[in-house]
Amino acid sequence: MDRNIVYPGAIPQDTDILNINRNVMVALGALIQMCVGTNTIADGLACTATSPASMTVNVGPGSIIAWEPLDSNAYGSLAADTADSIMKMGINLSTTPFTLSAPTTAGQSVIYLVEAAFLEEDTDPVVLPYYNAANPSQPFSGPNNSGTAQNTMRIQRVQLQVKAGASATTGSETMPSPDPGYIGLWGILVNYGDTSISQSRIFQIPNAPVVPFKLPMLTPGTSRMVAFSSSGQWTVPNFTTSVKVRCWGGGGGGGAGGGTAGAGGAGAGYAEAYLSGLTPGTQVSITVGAGGSPGAQGGSSGFGTYVSATGGAGGGSGSSTNVGVAGVGGTGSGPGANFSGAPSQNGLALASGAYLGGMGGGSFGTASTFTPGGTNANGLPGNGPGGGGSGGVGAGSGGPGAPGLVIVEW
Repeated sequence: MDRNIVYPGAIPQDTDILNINRNVMVALGALIQMCVGTNTIADGLACTATSPASMTVNVGPGSIIAWEPLDSNAYGSLAADTADSIMKMGINLSTTPFTLSAPTTAGQSVIYLVEAAFLEEDTDPVVLPYYNAANPSQPFSGPNNSGTAQNTMRIQRVQLQVKAGASATTGSETMPSPDPGYIGLWGILVNYGDTSISQSRIFQIPNAPVVPFKLPMLTPGTSRMVAFSSSGQWTVPNFTTSVKVRCWGGGGGGGAGGGTAGAGGAGAGYAEAYLSGLTPGTQVSITVGAGGSPGAQGGSSGFGTYVSATGGAGGGSGSSTNVGVAGVGGTGSGPGANFSGAPSQNGLALASGAYLGGMGGGSFGTASTFTPGGTNANGLPGNGPGGGGSGGVGAGSGGPGAPGLVIVEW
């Protein structure tokens, strides 16, 4: 952050004070940009119904940050600077009311949009005292004693307005688009005949660029993490563009004994990657592979199209004359580290005439599954995530594979 230097005995300049203000604004803008980038974001500005309910809604205090020129107009005796831009913050400390109207046609409704923009303007004009060299004890009123009032404050605020959509048959009304330079925050549904607006009619518009949480103080080296044990969607959080992803596929199911011994199911593939360039607010599909049923291959897991891991192959079943044959492990795929799951083990025929089910293969970080013995024994489930089940013995069935897992850290 730049700082002015003033020397003892030097005549103070108006630019000394103006540059202090500008330097502080530049430093705060750089800090904001470092934290949130250059996208326009709002905080607060909650829209609420009145109590008792009326046709007026209130938009509460809050702030907006936006990428703006350093100074579009001259700032006192400092020249305008439109070549450089910084993040600026507009702040509203008071509530702004808006009164809405209901449609005048029966059966119709309208959606109003509360939109916001960054506002900067010079205001608070005052006739200022100026130094009078001819008579220092009697200052001039305004520059050259002209009596001209001059603005004394450059304010930065949130400019709010309400934009009405087109009235339409109830159920078919649409949200109006924000005007250029504005961001949409709230929608308000008003029906024909309404004489008041309840809170249930006020809703935040989808993907409104509003800060959903306050930035926590994180210990260095820590992160946030979510683990998916079933398929779903993950929304990239605000202020997040990079993540670490880990994927395990589903383990293969062990083969049935079939009178002898089944082979184990193979371990699933594993993939790990650091991903960058994600867009906050977008959704990523998460797929979590199921563990293979006895003798079947496990399912694949994935983080969108970025990272994937296939399931381990199922173990072969034994027969009256042969033991089951082992399957191969799954594979990982992505821009980072990729590992194959461990292959499983064939069913085992012992010299004594007894049989052992084949061990299930392990996935990355998981152990192989134990081998069951005996006359008629079911195979054991795979160790999770992504471990293969062991083979059955005699009339026993194979053990199911362990399901996959997807872990996202940011």
